[in-house]
Amino acid sequence: MRKLWSAERSLWWLPVLSGVLIGTSYIPFPPWASLFCFVPLWLFWQRQQSLKSVLFSGVLTSFIYTLIGFNWVTHTLHEFAHVNWFLAGIGMLLFALLGHLFVPVAGMLWFWSRKLFAPKARVSFGLMAVLTALAELYMPMLFKWNFGYSWYGAGLPIYQWAEIIGFSGLSILTILTNLLILLAWQARARMSGKLGFAAVLLVFVGFNVGGIRLKDRLPAPDAEVNALLVQANIGNLEKQSMEHGKGFRDEILKKYLQVTAEGLAQNPKIDFVMWSETAFPSLLGGDYNQTILAEVLRAFLRERDVALITGAYGRDAGSGLFTNSLFAIDKHGTVTEPHYSKTMLLALGEYIPGVETFPWLKTMLPMVSQFGRGPGPTVLLSFNGYKMGPQVCYESLFPEFSKGLADLGAQFIVNVTNDSWYGTWQEPFQHLYMTLARGIEFRRPVLRVTNTGISTVSLANGEVLALSPMETQWAGAYRVPYLTEPEATFYQRHMQLLPGLLWLSLLMLLAWAAKGRVGKFAHRN
Repeated sequence: MRKLWSAERSLWWLPVLSGVLIGTSYIPFPPWASLFCFVPLWLFWQRQQSLKSVLFSGVLTSFIYTLIGFNWVTHTLHEFAHVNWFLAGIGMLLFALLGHLFVPVAGMLWFWSRKLFAPKARVSFGLMAVLTALAELYMPMLFKWNFGYSWYGAGLPIYQWAEIIGFSGLSILTILTNLLILLAWQARARMSGKLGFAAVLLVFVGFNVGGIRLKDRLPAPDAEVNALLVQANIGNLEKQSMEHGKGFRDEILKKYLQVTAEGLAQNPKIDFVMWSETAFPSLLGGDYNQTILAEVLRAFLRERDVALITGAYGRDAGSGLFTNSLFAIDKHGTVTEPHYSKTMLLALGEYIPGVETFPWLKTMLPMVSQFGRGPGPTVLLSFNGYKMGPQVCYESLFPEFSKGLADLGAQFIVNVTNDSWYGTWQEPFQHLYMTLARGIEFRRPVLRVTNTGISTVSLANGEVLALSPMETQWAGAYRVPYLTEPEATFYQRHMQLLPGLLWLSLLMLLAWAAKGRVGKFAHRN
């Protein structure tokens, strides 16, 4: 018994290894282990006889990969919550424990299915893979990532398949490929195992070749727009002071106008300028279009004969709350309506969950704003005949939101973001590719401008143009070709197809396992 317990204890390096493999395969790292990162954990699960060990190993894996792949949370807590590095580290540990619970949840569901049906090993591993993919797809996360984004970050053509299955679909296929690798590994001493490895490699190469074909067959754009993206690099102290009515409004606007003027001097043929999230340091919309700062902005645009898209604050007419909004202002300085207000707010950043029921939470968390919600992807911004799909920051992480914009006929997506809370190491790159991914799924260009970087443009074919420097004042001109009447992609029309097939696979595996159990019972009797 002691030897058996010692042998089982020595296997705990397997979930640790899976955590390291997953964490080091996510942006900004290359996806070097994405196709086999779950194999060690699943091998460990298959040998466990208690739910406790399965749950704990799943938490251990997710804890380790979150520490590696999302350690920017420490910087964010220090910068946003104004806590010392020790407390920020404690917060990071808590986030690592709770941030990605889909792994232990998948393990729990698999363990229960094994107890119920006692499936054979191959069916058992199949259930692990399918349940992991489903849990990753549906479990809520603060930062909704998946394994598909890493292929885009690495520039491998396989990401072009997102127009058919989405990046969530690429993530599903990545997780399921782990199952094929596991089965080949178990048979590695036999010819079937060697052929299994070869088949996975051949299919992977085929998907990349197919990705190149998908890109090459895209229709040629029939229009173009010249945009100047402006990154003013406003510090967090200035922005927070401005938001709390402690000055800096004039200084912030002056800096944006200065950087914009310098960019226009070098690039005179510009159709419109883009500023970042809440760049205009005051309210716009309705009577707020007549304020002194709004008049300064209007005069600037008239003098240079250029239009502007900018983040600014608005006010919700129903609740009276401030909104995190996006405005289109034509070259005459007129705010075109309707403007767009951010709908998908960031918990503990832009609203306090439960504050309506427990108002005292606002006193405990004075640093957290309480914004009103917008109408969702129901409006497009427009001037000069452009149909622009508006997104504010975090909303780019949700393909359903961008689908709504594409369904409205958006010719390109305009995304404004402020990543100044996250440092320069991981999050800016992760958020960048998660945002640009929407352009491939719906084959629209994405224009993304941030306060401190990274600002850039991606084309409908997935090509990412020049990246802005981080934490630097900068203005960059981009020529953006687009289609005036873009067609709906397969993914846009059939977004739920692959998740539906995944659910069907689960039912088939459970039916297979149940049939096997009934057969065993009948044989015994």
